Amino acid sequence: MVLAHDVDRDRVQARRRRATVAWVVGICGAALMFDGYDLVVYGTVVSTLIRDPSQLGKISPAQAGALGSYALIGVMVGALIAGSVGDMVGRRRLMLMNLGWFSIGMAFTAMVPNPGLFGLGRFLTGIGIGGLVATAGAIVAEFAPPGKKNLCNAIVYSGVPLGGVLASMLGLLLMQQIGWRGLFWIGAAPLVTLLPLAMFKLPESVAWLASRGRMEDARRWSERTGLPIPAQPTAADRTAPKPARVGFAGLFRDYTVPTLLFGFISGSCLLLVYALGTWLPYLMRLRGFGPQSSLMFLLVLNAGAVLGALGASRVADRFGPKPVVATSFLIGALTIAGLTLKVPTIVLLIIVAIAGLGTSGTQVLIFGFVSNYYRTMVRAAGVAWAAGFGRLGGIGGPLIGGLLIGAGIAVQTNFYIFAGVALIGLVITLLVPVKEYRAQTAPHVPAQALSTPVRRPVTY
Repeated sequence: MVLAHDVDRDRVQARRRRATVAWVVGICGAALMFDGYDLVVYGTVVSTLIRDPSQLGKISPAQAGALGSYALIGVMVGALIAGSVGDMVGRRRLMLMNLGWFSIGMAFTAMVPNPGLFGLGRFLTGIGIGGLVATAGAIVAEFAPPGKKNLCNAIVYSGVPLGGVLASMLGLLLMQQIGWRGLFWIGAAPLVTLLPLAMFKLPESVAWLASRGRMEDARRWSERTGLPIPAQPTAADRTAPKPARVGFAGLFRDYTVPTLLFGFISGSCLLLVYALGTWLPYLMRLRGFGPQSSLMFLLVLNAGAVLGALGASRVADRFGPKPVVATSFLIGALTIAGLTLKVPTIVLLIIVAIAGLGTSGTQVLIFGFVSNYYRTMVRAAGVAWAAGFGRLGGIGGPLIGGLLIGAGIAVQTNFYIFAGVALIGLVITLLVPVKEYRAQTAPHVPAQALSTPVRRPVTY
């Protein structure tokens, strides 16, 4: 017999869970907007920095490519640090720390007088971005409802290309009025806007607390957020020959092959994302388009990534992420090669929009794939590995683009090379072992039984 007060309690908890998921997705998505903003704001101002030595001094295309890569080195460092400690210190604490760090880094970059300090500011900012990217996926995977995990991840990680859209629009509208320094000051806004909001509204992960044995804290947060407590391993599970390990130790012991593959998948995709994010306006200017038109291509690229990733994530929730990621890489290869075509501008803009799905949109799908591939105690490390190791490709993107342009390589050849990278990503994606992937549908403790520990093995 179901008691009326149990039904009412379940309804209250369901409402709390919906509100919690909305806040988590909203805050994490807003945080990642500034990852995309940081990426594209540099692509927005790089032409000015190269053409006008009065800004920071004389900068060559190769040097500009190196400056674009410094932020990505910082992202790699920040992501790997987050992966090392995120599964031990908690998701919420790490998210708040990195929001503050990122904002201060953007403010520092806005004030520097020379290329050397500009590069240092980019590196420091990247550390905060890396921590945000690595932590957001773990948080969302543990709060998103079953059957909507890829969609929730896509919404959050679509913040990256959405931030690119914001940077492109602000570059078009405000570059003449506030200059490149003003655009970087806008990137420091989370310090006084998003960070205070996150301190009040971002909860700690109930699944993470339970995995660390902090059951009292897990029950308290479960009551506040409406999320059930995942069932805990039995005594037999805890005395098994291979006890569960946390972080990178468990990641590389239990998921060695898929983890290595995810690193190279992410690396190939991020090479495309950062190469095009940095050099697409410049390449289109070499093709004869004016400054405003060149920035418009960057805006359309990121807008296409947002819309494409959201649509593709629904397909990934139904059919699995692997075939969707592979198809997205193929779309990227075809459309990047299509940028060499001599077609009307409107057709070229459509091709660029679809290329957004095949580049930044693909990276959104990859993070959804990775976030839901691993068990709770290694999830942050898994996302951090994909974000951190993958940034090696991101580091190479601006560098390779700068070297190709500096060497006088034809614009068409640049695009063909990037299309080949997308095909490499496609092949590596097909090698990921599907049998390792499990939807995160572990049994949970019902709301009315929060006070009674349930001992059932977790299924991954």
